[in-house]
Amino acid sequence: MTKIYILDRFHPAGVEMARQFADTVVNYDEPGVKDWPEQADGVMVRMTPVTGDEIRRAGKAGKVKIICKQGVGYDTIDIATAKEVGIPVSRTPGVNSEAVAELALGLSLAVNRRIPELDRMLRNAQSQDRGNFLGGELGGKTIGVIGMGNIGTLAARKFHRAFDCNIVAYDPYVPADHWKDQPHERAATLEDMLKKVDLVTVHCPLNKETRDIIDAKELALMKKGAIVINCARGGIVNEKALYEAIKSGHIFGAGLDVFDVEPPPHDHPLLSLATVVATPHSGGGTRETQERSGTRVAQQVIDVLQGKPAVNRVA
Repeated sequence: MTKIYILDRFHPAGVEMARQFADTVVNYDEPGVKDWPEQADGVMVRMTPVTGDEIRRAGKAGKVKIICKQGVGYDTIDIATAKEVGIPVSRTPGVNSEAVAELALGLSLAVNRRIPELDRMLRNAQSQDRGNFLGGELGGKTIGVIGMGNIGTLAARKFHRAFDCNIVAYDPYVPADHWKDQPHERAATLEDMLKKVDLVTVHCPLNKETRDIIDAKELALMKKGAIVINCARGGIVNEKALYEAIKSGHIFGAGLDVFDVEPPPHDHPLLSLATVVATPHSGGGTRETQERSGTRVAQQVIDVLQGKPAVNRVA
C-alpha cells in the first residue's frame, strides 16, 4: 500500500487528506517514523531536518517519489543530495505570505510603540512615568524591504497603504520592472538602501549570499534609532552585531521571529534587551495559514504519487 510519512505536526485537514489517499505514518503519534527513507512513497515535512544521509538511504531504497516542505524556505533539507539521487523536493510558496507580512507589520508596531514594555510595566506594577517609554510613529517613515517576493510585496503594500510609508526595495534577482503597482524606490545596493531607511524588514531566503548580509558594518550605516525586523530566517542578520548595535543605542530595537538556533536559549543576549520583541518562528502561525499549508502539501504529494509532475520544485 502507498505510504505517506508526515514528519511534523500538520493541520488536521492536511493529515486527513493524506489519510484518504494512502496509509500514513505520523511523527507525533506513531512509532517507526525513522524508517521513512526505506518505507515512504511520499514525505510531508515542516521543520524537521531532512539530512543527506536520510536522502541517500531513500535513494538506495528507491521508493520515495516526493518530499514536500511546507512553506517557502527549504534550508532544512539537503537539496544538493536530493538532486544527486534524483528525489524531487517541492515547497509551498505563497501560502503563508499574508500571515508573515502581517507579523512583520505587527512586530514593527510592537517595537516602535514599545507595546511589550508598556504591557510589562502595567503587569509588574512598575513606575508609570510614560515619559520614559516614548515610542515612535510609522506614519510617513521610510521602510526598507530586503527581498521583493510574495512576502516582501505584501509587507511593502501594508506599510505603504496603512502608514503612507516610503518604500525602498533591494533585491538583485528581480527585473527592473517588478512592482509596477507598488510605489517604491529601487536601491542598487544594500548599502544605499540602509542609509535611507528608518526601519528595515527582511524577506529573503537564507543562503551563502544572504548569511550575515546585515552585519556590524551594515548596521552602522543605518540611521540612529532605526529598527530591524526579521521574519525570514535566522542567520541573515548577525545576532551578535545586532545586540551590540542595540546595546550601544545606535539601533533602537528589533522584531525577530527567527534565530540562528531555534528555539533560542532563554539567556540569549538579544532577549535581555527591552526593545527587542521576539516570537518563536511563528510567522505562519495562523489558523488560516496552517489549514491552507497542510492541505497544499498533502495535495502536492498526492499529485506526484498519482503520476503528475511535482510543482514548486527546488530539487
